[in-house]
Amino acid sequence: MPLLALIVRIISRFNIIIGHMFSWFSLGIVLVCFTVVVLRYAFSTGAIWLQDLYVWLNAMMFMGIAGFALFNNSHVRVDIFYRPASRRHKAWVDMFGGLFFVGPFAWVLTYWSLPYVQRSWRFLEGSANFGGMPGLYIIKSFILVFAFVVALQALAMFLRGILVLANKEELLPEEYRYQEDK
Repeated sequence: MPLLALIVRIISRFNIIIGHMFSWFSLGIVLVCFTVVVLRYAFSTGAIWLQDLYVWLNAMMFMGIAGFALFNNSHVRVDIFYRPASRRHKAWVDMFGGLFFVGPFAWVLTYWSLPYVQRSWRFLEGSANFGGMPGLYIIKSFILVFAFVVALQALAMFLRGILVLANKEELLPEEYRYQEDK
């Protein structure tokens, strides 16, 4: 059981670090978008690559922080049933959801997007916009990052559920445990 708790901590810590790192992209998005607006309305000019940049930063941020969002319960869920539930019931729901929804979703996403991403890398695909940024293949690779971080966090949720059902939740730090309804 201590090994399961260690795996949960490692996966969750990884997603926390990735989430905090990619959340800084929001500042970049705001600054780039502000620059685009100032260039357009104050100087009557623009740069297509800047417009690509804030859209691409947005894509990378949201795909990169998906595992962190799952860790923080910032995803869609029917809270009227989940929030007041007992820790054991939450564990069962998370285990079931991870095994039968998130896991297959991540597998299907990886299976169908891998050829798409590989093709993009083969051609070193860039923006479809004239004057746009090169490196669209890197952005498309974030589809796989998304599937990976979400699948990892689903695994951590499943293992946390096992610890809860085995009455070993105390092996986890407080922030990784189920919170009581307030």
